[in-house]
Amino acid sequence: MKSRTKDLIRPIVDRLKQSQTPDGSWDYPFETGISTDAYMIILLRTLEINDEDLIRGLANRIMSKQEDNGAWKLFHDEKDGNVTITVEAYYALLYSGYYQKEDQRLQAAKQFILAKGGIEKSHMLTKTMLALTGQYRWPSCFPIPIELVLLPLSFPINLYDFSVFGRANLIPIMILSNKKYSKRTKKSPDLSDLFTSRSDGSFHWPETRGTKKLCSMVEQEVKRLIGFPHYIRSLAMQRAKQYMIDHIEPDGTLYSYFSSTFLMIFALLSLGHKKGESVIIEAINGLHAMKCTINGHPHIQYTTATVWNTALISYALQEAGVPSSDLTIKKASKYLIRRQQYKYGDWAFHNPQAFPGGWGFSDINTMNPDVDDTTAALRALSRLVRRSSTVRQAWEKGVQWTASMQNKDSGWPAFEKNTDKKLLNLLPIEGGRFLLTDPSSADLTGRTLEFLGSYTNLRKNHHLIKRGVDWLLHHQEEDGSWYGRWGICYIYGTWAAVTGMTAVGISPHTSSIQKAVNWLCRIQNKDGGWGESCVSDSENTYIPLHASTLTHTSWALDALISTADQPTPEIQAGVSYLLASYDKRDWTMDYPAGQGMAGSFYIHYHGYRYIFPLLALAHYKRKFE
Repeated sequence: MKSRTKDLIRPIVDRLKQSQTPDGSWDYPFETGISTDAYMIILLRTLEINDEDLIRGLANRIMSKQEDNGAWKLFHDEKDGNVTITVEAYYALLYSGYYQKEDQRLQAAKQFILAKGGIEKSHMLTKTMLALTGQYRWPSCFPIPIELVLLPLSFPINLYDFSVFGRANLIPIMILSNKKYSKRTKKSPDLSDLFTSRSDGSFHWPETRGTKKLCSMVEQEVKRLIGFPHYIRSLAMQRAKQYMIDHIEPDGTLYSYFSSTFLMIFALLSLGHKKGESVIIEAINGLHAMKCTINGHPHIQYTTATVWNTALISYALQEAGVPSSDLTIKKASKYLIRRQQYKYGDWAFHNPQAFPGGWGFSDINTMNPDVDDTTAALRALSRLVRRSSTVRQAWEKGVQWTASMQNKDSGWPAFEKNTDKKLLNLLPIEGGRFLLTDPSSADLTGRTLEFLGSYTNLRKNHHLIKRGVDWLLHHQEEDGSWYGRWGICYIYGTWAAVTGMTAVGISPHTSSIQKAVNWLCRIQNKDGGWGESCVSDSENTYIPLHASTLTHTSWALDALISTADQPTPEIQAGVSYLLASYDKRDWTMDYPAGQGMAGSFYIHYHGYRYIFPLLALAHYKRKFE
């Protein structure tokens, strides 16, 4: 096995070295299906920006992804299709002008939409987009009054109880909903034939007794604000607008997210800004800059994953034996040092004693660091700490910021600590648990423990570590797995938890880790690999993919390697799968490994096919050969 692992490690290392960009980073695509492509077409056509090369290219990419039954899917095994993205694709293709309703492929899409309950069954965020482009009627009110932005931090629910991702998207939606803004053009398609009901064409927020009670509580607190209602509403609109303006990144985007920037553009238009103003033009240019090319087609990324790619790849190369003195690692380290953040972002509201020092996800982030990117960057820089005062200063700030982000429940979140109020789950926001909160998760907690245990001199019995381990033990599933919030899903969470606990000195022979090992061995496929369906996050339980993927296999294999003294049959079979399957070309190569919102938003990281097999094989080689 020894020579064979080297035979795969070497070409992966060479491939990664060759694909480094001149600035020291790696810019592998962050692919999120066709929704952003559709929205970009709709945005450009609505603003009458006739970038025909881009629009035509995006339309062709969307059409290339259509299934035989006329639908579009979020992932390969999503039964017969997804009504939401099929509505988005259908709308964008019509609006592009390059496809007509009479086209048999669009006719098939229409029949699928109607068979699934019509446009009414699309996601809340899609209905919002349809409303602001004149295809749907706005509801009479938004369930979260815009005056919420004025409520003090002492109130049971305030603006900073929402996750940063929730704020970035909800604030422009609140503005648009209050304005009932919509913008049609002479080229706007007519989607009225996608409705199946005889309603008035407006969408409604789902209500339960709990949601009514919560919304009533917010409304009562709003009424206590001093001033006439009209003045209070005007003040709230100004505050909401200022929030957006204050959080625009240097590239013109709002937090460098596509969705929030798309919504911000329309929110600013609703407030009187003209499409030719610099703030609008710069935002559009920022979205343009997220374009990449995949299989000959343009794709608008939801954001860029440049810092994440660079941190993971630099670390993986070093784990595989590339010395920190190598030019590739030096260039990557300089890039990462330049991307460390020094601004106080919104994270400081719940963590006021900490100093800045984290890293963000995209190339342009300046005020939105997260724990995962920070520990990834620190791993990549760890071997340079003793040789560079610049790196050492960055290291110390990063470690301190990471430690300060531990939640009061003892786990680690992604972006902001202690933003997990259960009350928010009562709000009638579809996908609210992913959009509105940022709770502790097994993947973040496990990866943070792995970093602290492997790369710092923190004692294994330090209270930070003990609390983190306790959180993981308390949140292990009955079958021995852990749920991973940002990956797919239970294999990801289990890998993070197991490698994290073993790194801080938890014996592999403890019942908790043995349960996890037994679970991983039990779900191993006959070909020696592992694979998990994206359906897992919607079902809240492990759902097998019935096929193996390189990334899932690498995660499971790395977890087993961390617990074993000798290579077990399961480990050997996993390594054999990676060696035999690395060069195959089928749908598993593109299967999502990450997720942002269950049932709606899945991510294919193009760099993962190199990163995680390289890590697993490097760890196998180092431990057993």
